[in-house]
Order: sequence, then structure tokens, then C-alpha cells
Amino acid sequence: MLPAEGCDLPVPDLPAGREWTEDERELWAELWSSPQATQWDDSFRLAVAAYISHSSAMLSGEASAWHAQEFRHLGDKLGLTPAGLTALGWRIEDAGPAAPVVSISGRPS
Repeated sequence: MLPAEGCDLPVPDLPAGREWTEDERELWAELWSSPQATQWDDSFRLAVAAYISHSSAMLSGEASAWHAQEFRHLGDKLGLTPAGLTALGWRIEDAGPAAPVVSISGRPS
């Protein structure tokens, strides 16, 4: 069971070798603070960096089919997709009651 509040360990430094955008730096910090990050150690740094790099290529429209395939594969292996969570046998603990659903009319349903 992964803690819903995420990982409170220090976020590791991004790997050297390229310039990282501010959006990529934010995603790095977000991923390393996720519940899944409680299961990662420093050996995951390059896989998480590659996931971010492939994500940036896809969002910029510069990705090839290979980038998309690697992005999906890494997402699964890092437990960042529902299929990946299931394959790894991970579940994120219930964070408590969900916020009420509000209909288009603005009234709770």
C-alpha cells in the first residue's frame, strides 16, 4: 500500500547532461514526491529523467512513435499508470472521503 500523501524524502538532483526546462524541473519534483516514489531509490533517477524527456517530446509535438512507446513503457514500469500500479501490485491508500461531486447546475449531486 502506497501512502496517499506521497514521498517525503529529499528530491534527488536531475541528471546532468542536458538543460532542463522549468516545466521539466517541476515534473521531476512532482514525480519524486508521488506515492510511487516511496518505492524508488537512486537507481530510478535515469528512468524518471527519461520519462520526463519523452513526455516533453510528446507535448512539444516532436516525439516519434518510439518516444511514445518508451513513454508508455516507462510509465508502466514506474507505476505511474493504472496498469503499472496493478502489474507492480501497488495500491495507493485511500486518502479519505472524496469531495462532493457538483453538477453543472452548481448543486451537489
